[in-house]
Amino acid sequence: MTARLADQTVFVTGAGSGIGRATATLAASEGAAVVCADVDEGTLRETVSALEADGARAQGVPCNVMDPTSVTTAMAAGAEAFDGLDVLFNVAGIGGLAHTEEVSFEEWQRILGVNLTGTFLVSQAALPHLLAKRRSAIVNVASVAGLNGQAYSAAYCASKWGVVGLTKALAVEYVKRGLRVNCVCPAGVKTPLMGKFAFPENADLDLIKRFGLVPKFTHPEEVAEALVYLGSSAARSINGIALPLDFGNSAT
Repeated sequence: MTARLADQTVFVTGAGSGIGRATATLAASEGAAVVCADVDEGTLRETVSALEADGARAQGVPCNVMDPTSVTTAMAAGAEAFDGLDVLFNVAGIGGLAHTEEVSFEEWQRILGVNLTGTFLVSQAALPHLLAKRRSAIVNVASVAGLNGQAYSAAYCASKWGVVGLTKALAVEYVKRGLRVNCVCPAGVKTPLMGKFAFPENADLDLIKRFGLVPKFTHPEEVAEALVYLGSSAARSINGIALPLDFGNSAT
C-alpha cells in the first residue's frame, strides 16, 4: 500500500506536543517530509529528534503564530527546507474556562490571537507555496466548541467558530485553484492543554451538562488520523467540512 503522504511536504503548527506532535509523527510515517513549528523550542527539538531517530525527514522552525514576522520567517524556512509545501496542518491552539465577566481583555486577545488569528496568518503565509502545487490542502483544528455554544468558553468558542468560518471561506475561494481546506472539531482530547479546562468556581452543573455526553477522551493519535486523511489524496473530493470527532456529542 502506498503511503498516503509519500513525496509530500507538510507543515505542522503546534508540533511540540499533543495533537501537533501526533500529526507530525503520523505524517512522517506516511512518507512526508515534515516541517515542525512551535513557539516552545524545547518541545520542538524533542519532536524533531524523535522523527529523525525514526529515519524521517524533519525540520524544526520556531514560530509564534500570533506574530506575522515570526510566521513569515518560519514558513519561508520550512518551504525552502524541502522545496515547497503540499499540506498545512494548523494545530496550534490554547484555551481555558472562566466566567465571561471575569475574562480579561488580554486573555481574550491571547486566545483569539493563537487560535484564530494564528490560523489565518499561517494559512496566508502558506498560500503562495500551496497554490504553486497542482493539488494541495489545509486542515485546521477547530473544536466542538466551534459548532455548539458552551458555557464559560466565550473566547474559546468565538475563536473556534472563527476557525470553522475561515475554513469554509478559504474552501470556497480556492477550490478552483486546486486547494482543499477542511477542519476537524474534536471534543475533549487527552493533551497537556486539557489541564487548562478546569471549570471555574461556582460553575452551574446544569450548564456543564450541556458540554455533552462524551464517554471518554479522544487521544491525539485519533485526531491525527483524521487530519492526515483530510490532507491526503484519499480525501480529494472533500472540501469545506467541519468534521466532529466527539462520539456523537454534536448529534444531540
